[in-house]
Amino acid sequence: MSPSSGYGVDQPAKLPSSSGGSGIDSADRPLAPLVRAESISKLFDVSAPWLNRVLERRPRQLLSAVDGVSFDIHRGETLALVGESGCGKSTVARLLVGLYPASQGRIVFDGQDLATMSSGEGTRLRRRLQMIFQDPYASLNPRWKVADIVAEPIRVHRLLTNPEQTQARVVELLEQVGLAGADAQKYPHQFSGGQRQRISIARALASQPEFLVCDEPTSALDVSVQAQVLNLMRELQRQHGLTYLFISHNLAVVHHVSDRVGVMYLGRIVELASKHELFARPRHPYTRMLLDAIPDISMTGKSRVPVAGEVPNPLNPPNGCSFHPRCPFAMR
Repeated sequence: MSPSSGYGVDQPAKLPSSSGGSGIDSADRPLAPLVRAESISKLFDVSAPWLNRVLERRPRQLLSAVDGVSFDIHRGETLALVGESGCGKSTVARLLVGLYPASQGRIVFDGQDLATMSSGEGTRLRRRLQMIFQDPYASLNPRWKVADIVAEPIRVHRLLTNPEQTQARVVELLEQVGLAGADAQKYPHQFSGGQRQRISIARALASQPEFLVCDEPTSALDVSVQAQVLNLMRELQRQHGLTYLFISHNLAVVHHVSDRVGVMYLGRIVELASKHELFARPRHPYTRMLLDAIPDISMTGKSRVPVAGEVPNPLNPPNGCSFHPRCPFAMR
């Protein structure tokens, strides 16, 4: 799909009428969010081996990758998470799809706690949420043909049992993402980066999910290919009423695809607002610094403050506000 296909990147998504992207139903009653994260935290044990700690008398070291993050995502909505590398965005993504268990807090999907995902009911729940990874080549099995890659979720969740019906569904999914049905007999290395990402999207759609976690799906692609993939994702959201968590460090992309934006810094969300409010009136100094880092193509002459300093060591975070070593308003 080309950028001229009629679904411009900057065209706002038309959300399903049942949600309107705002969590309000036809009777103006608040709807329960599809996804709710309640004070989730994730600790990783990065200690030296036990014998080294005993001989060197070193304590255990725990890295807090995510610290008390809370947010809601309503049906048909796109929530974007932005921030510098290492701020915990990808960890949140893996928590939401059950790849990591939360150390604290809980994640609720359509009223059901994801802690139950290991049970039989959790298997049915897993079908309803999928993930698109950052590197499409690393996330695709190089030994499998595209037909097997896309058909795997169909077979695992037993959506279709007839081989001919499964093959027809694979062809339908490939054509839906802008590839040819004949591509099902090829291997991932025979495709370009943008085509491989389309295969990843087709695989994610194979289980008929309601919620997609997109972990920087366009960061490894050329700018022109990024626009094509973003257009495709917006079109699929319109067709299927999908809900997205979109993770990116590119604020220009986030401005085009999101409804609301959460800004993360050192494992915490420091600002969460609608797209228009955040870009027009950012409140947190870190958000202002990120916006000032966007190249001024229009040459407006607006004064800009470059992002100063480095991200603190997450093993030894600053006391109090974690942003204060870099904050221009901190009193020293």
